[in-house]
Amino acid sequence: MSLPISRSLLGSLCNSSVESDDVSPNITEVIVVRHGETEWNSQRRVQGQSDIDLNEVGREQALAVAKKLCGGPKFSVVYCSDLKRAFDTAQTIAKLCGGLEVVTDPELRERHMGDLQGVLWPEVEKVCPEGYQAFVSNQRCQEIPGGGESIDQFYERSITSLKKIVAKHRGKRIVMVGHGAYIEELYSRASLGKKSPKIPNASINVLHLSDDDEWTIEIWCDVSHLQG
Repeated sequence: MSLPISRSLLGSLCNSSVESDDVSPNITEVIVVRHGETEWNSQRRVQGQSDIDLNEVGREQALAVAKKLCGGPKFSVVYCSDLKRAFDTAQTIAKLCGGLEVVTDPELRERHMGDLQGVLWPEVEKVCPEGYQAFVSNQRCQEIPGGGESIDQFYERSITSLKKIVAKHRGKRIVMVGHGAYIEELYSRASLGKKSPKIPNASINVLHLSDDDEWTIEIWCDVSHLQG
């Protein structure tokens, strides 16, 4: 699922003949990429902050998204979570796009899922009933047993960490490689609380953050580079 996007931004990402690298002085463009697939993704196993490598499909996805981004306008730096699946995806992008710097930040990690980490999603309710009830709770302050974050804790970490990065790159275009639930929290902030579509592995999502802290969604869940 992709949201409607402006013609200019569509051209920037999809037309390799576009040469303009300009971003409005009061806007920071953040190209947000979810990491490639892991074995746990394919198994439908709860990852959370477990440090799982990309599988072969994930490495191919990382290369595909790198080729897509390198065909568009230049960006100045690549940020990522310090978990291997995000770092390896970011490294692939950075190397293919001219040997850019990759900056790791543990604040960009996936939500900590406590006792649920490592459990198959279809078995979560049976294997970890307390953790499951905490996860599906409507109470945003409810933490997940085993060190898991509450929704409020996770949301605050997600939004604060991205804003800190953006503050260092005003008026620039940057790439940030992160995780599915983390990216969903960014959508929630930009859409004033709406629920994000499911974030596919290696999808491209683009946000504009203004100096006035206004967030605009320009592209969401673009996987055209993975098709075929």
